[in-house]
Amino acid sequence: MKMPVKKMLSGSTLKWIAILTMLIDHIGACILEVFVLDYYGISPLGGYVSGERFSFWYEADMALRLTGRIAFPVFCFLLVEGALHTRNMGRYAGRLAVFALVSEIPFDLAFHDKIFYPGGQNVFLTLLLGLLAIWILKSSKGELWRTPAAVLAPALAAEYLHTDYGALGVLVILLMYILRNVPWLRFLACYGALVFLSPLEWPCILSFVLIALYSGERGRQPRYFFYVFYPAHLVLLWTIGRFVLPSLLH
Repeated sequence: MKMPVKKMLSGSTLKWIAILTMLIDHIGACILEVFVLDYYGISPLGGYVSGERFSFWYEADMALRLTGRIAFPVFCFLLVEGALHTRNMGRYAGRLAVFALVSEIPFDLAFHDKIFYPGGQNVFLTLLLGLLAIWILKSSKGELWRTPAAVLAPALAAEYLHTDYGALGVLVILLMYILRNVPWLRFLACYGALVFLSPLEWPCILSFVLIALYSGERGRQPRYFFYVFYPAHLVLLWTIGRFVLPSLLH
């Protein structure tokens, strides 16, 4: 007899897991890669890390970044849930748009140590474009031309703007929406797309285990916590890398 899977994770719990794993990922991407390992040649620490120390910090960075692969699929899933249950899609999209703008300078500082860097845009913009794709599909009312429009227009915009995860990020959001009632196919399609983007995305398989445990309940959560936390933690990480680490290590 097949035992039913007990679904025990609320939307709030999933969001906290996504936030924590995102933070872990960004500690690696910002503090270690930009400032300690100096991957981009812009760190005030310069060649501080070399030889055996470089190997140690490189392995630490890889552990953090692989852990962080859990976050994005969970955020995509929660976005789809939000799109399905929101009473006002326009307000939802507007909120994402506002925080995409608010987060851009913190994002550029954290990952490029610049106030403006056109070569990469923050994940709020990816989520916004994914939401717009869902919005087009939800409002299609049998008009088949809207389906390719929903896929191509936001995906091309994501790729052109160099958003986090790019066109494939928008595709993953759409697949989560379209295949929401076929969990096993949703997993195969989304996991395949993410690993196609980068083989290092393989740990995100854990995201789909967590999603499978979703209880369908929203749970208690501070309403705007993630929106504020995202730019705030990026500014904090940049501040630590740019000002605190040099003073500690020199």
